[in-house]
Amino acid sequence: VVLILSPGERSRIDALGELLIAGPGTRVPLKRLATIAPSEGRAAVQHESGRRRVAVTFNVSGRALQATVGEARRAIAARVRLPAGVDVAFGGEADAERSARRELAADTVVALALILLVLGLAFRRRRYPWLVLAGLPFCLVGAVFAIGASGVGLSLGALVGLVTVFGVGARNSILLLAHYEHLVDTEGLPWTRETLRRGAAERLVPILMTALVTALGLVPLALGLARPGHEIEGPMAVAVLGGLATSTLLNLVLLPELVWRFGGSLPVPAAKG
Repeated sequence: VVLILSPGERSRIDALGELLIAGPGTRVPLKRLATIAPSEGRAAVQHESGRRRVAVTFNVSGRALQATVGEARRAIAARVRLPAGVDVAFGGEADAERSARRELAADTVVALALILLVLGLAFRRRRYPWLVLAGLPFCLVGAVFAIGASGVGLSLGALVGLVTVFGVGARNSILLLAHYEHLVDTEGLPWTRETLRRGAAERLVPILMTALVTALGLVPLALGLARPGHEIEGPMAVAVLGGLATSTLLNLVLLPELVWRFGGSLPVPAAKG
């Protein structure tokens, strides 16, 4: 029951005791039914699923959210003895991020399987889809370094950035491998290191343009990493920029060597009469 009195009566405790409470056939003053005294207490009692709930909120700065929550769980389990009927549950952004991580991991596995299926149908050489996947760690090197150097931690935004840069890196690998097939199958070039170097040189401009256009669009987000509202976009941009740098370089330098070692000798098509 909430009772709001006029401003002149709110500070008079004796006046509160004279308030009349309706009873069966009569009215009695409140001071005969209760002891009136000033005290401090909760303005509202919250309930959830039929149980009382008290929310304790905190913000995290300078470290990963999940690491902070994990440390809080361990500290409460070791130092706090809860009475019967009382338990602790962590919710809010931490719980939402944990659920999103699980969904992202499952979606990534499904996406990789579909990518392998599509690449197996697109390429004539069965080893090429695996070479595309072998190029994905090239993205991981720069992304992890950028995440560590910026101090953003492995947050949900950083994980989204990793998945995004994997897509860009896979596209660059596909461009290069498809051009190798074109040089050998269509133009009839021999399977030599010189052919691999020529293919990398001819794909240099498209791969660099893809990386530069993506990077230019993400630089403003990375520079505003500490601004409010950029908790997802900022770490994502940092991870993508770091992954693009190493993916672009290593795709043009190391992927041709992997193709030479593991791609297998490519047959030269027979000349048409």
